[in-house]
Amino acid sequence: MTTTAPHPDDLRYQAVSSRDARFDGEFFFAVATTGIYCRPSCPAVTPKRVNVRFYPSAAAAQGAGFRACRRCRPDAAPGSAEWNIRADLVGRAVRLIADGVVDREGVAGLAARLGYSERQVHRQLTEELGAGPVALARAQRAHTARVLLQTTDLPVTETAFAAGFASVRQFNDTIREIYAQTPTALRAQARTGRPARAGKGTTPAGVPLRLAHRGPYAAREVFDFLERRAITGIEEVTGTVGARVYRRTLRLPYGTGIAEVQEPPAGHGRTGGRNDRGAWLACRLHLTDLRDLANAVQRMRRLFDLDADPDAVAERLGADPRLRPLVAARPGLRSPGAADAEELAVRAVLGQQVSVAAAARLAARLVAAHGTPLPVPDGTLTHVFPEPGVLAEAGLDGPDDPGMPESRRRALRTVAAALADGTVRLDPGADRDDAERRLLALTGVGPWTAGYIRMRALGDPDVFLPGDAGARHGLAALGAGPDAADDWRPWRSYALHHLWNHAPAAAGK
Repeated sequence: MTTTAPHPDDLRYQAVSSRDARFDGEFFFAVATTGIYCRPSCPAVTPKRVNVRFYPSAAAAQGAGFRACRRCRPDAAPGSAEWNIRADLVGRAVRLIADGVVDREGVAGLAARLGYSERQVHRQLTEELGAGPVALARAQRAHTARVLLQTTDLPVTETAFAAGFASVRQFNDTIREIYAQTPTALRAQARTGRPARAGKGTTPAGVPLRLAHRGPYAAREVFDFLERRAITGIEEVTGTVGARVYRRTLRLPYGTGIAEVQEPPAGHGRTGGRNDRGAWLACRLHLTDLRDLANAVQRMRRLFDLDADPDAVAERLGADPRLRPLVAARPGLRSPGAADAEELAVRAVLGQQVSVAAAARLAARLVAAHGTPLPVPDGTLTHVFPEPGVLAEAGLDGPDDPGMPESRRRALRTVAAALADGTVRLDPGADRDDAERRLLALTGVGPWTAGYIRMRALGDPDVFLPGDAGARHGLAALGAGPDAADDWRPWRSYALHHLWNHAPAAAGK
């Protein structure tokens, strides 16, 4: 007797019926009778199956004529974890579009970065996501505009250009089409019962945001990881465990910024994901130019690994009986990325064969000597990290750099020069294999450094560092050899973090 496998759309409908937040951002559903599209966890009454349509992206649903739900805000759903894994054209293109490349450089710039023709890029994106690069970028602009309208008092005209629209008319038409409201009405909707919003331009209030993720989220471990590595001048962590605030400066395409992310309380998002409506981190962005909002959001999402799928990771890693207790002890453990890929590469070089604390001290001296001062210091935040071109030309020697051997100075200058002239690319659309090969070809860069850069700067979820002391001690504590990591693909980066947390002293933690 043979059985017929259920149709994928029937499985998606089951997720919608159970309001399963684990699938938010993985797909979207639209209701033909209402003309509205939603995320799977939408709290509204479940529509009849016959009236439901499924789409792989919000842009595809918008392109089919559906408007965003006002209750579940599908445009703010976490991104699909698939793009963390994939290194093909579509995966790289999606990451670049999310980073704002189409808005800044157009489709031609996107295609040039990917090394394909515009036609090929459009065709492959449309085949997989139901929308081309222009439509995907438009959906992101609309989301940015909604955030600005509902959290700031920026004039509507300035909001349009800050969100990346070419004209006010295009902005008005898009908002009406996607949200079925005028920009003024969308703003008025947010006024009732809300606290005062940030004012025009840069204000102390900044732009408040909720950065969505799929629960659970091991916040304490992430904030511990960032606090131990915080570099004086560009980063700080204040408050007590369970109520900390991570703050850092950002060098952005149009200006500079300061990001603040609050640590949620213990147990945040640990209900397992079905109906966890609190699956987000509170963030506030202070920007010198609001056109950088979407880019800054993506940087913080990458740093805090907010588009990961913790259930998929736990299922794979928990299948190994040796790793299962570690996975159970830290549900939702993330693999932090980088807010600035080039900065991370420099930090990785500084971290070669020294402790985490020593690397942070060396980086702080670089910041003080070569960083770009903020227009106005904000507490202990005084600079943005030095640009690669500056470090490539700097002497990096003398009394300002005690404890840094000449071999590391040469490696630092070499990596900085390669980043500055484009020999090594670490943008969200970079080819990970090619970037690693190019890094390894540089004098002074070994497998650990190249792998660490690949894991954090390029957001690769499947990196293992066999030469890492913490990994060796963690494997030994489990009674496992280095070959055990092969069973943990494609989530070896997360396994590495479990090992680091299991053997913190050996990991320099």
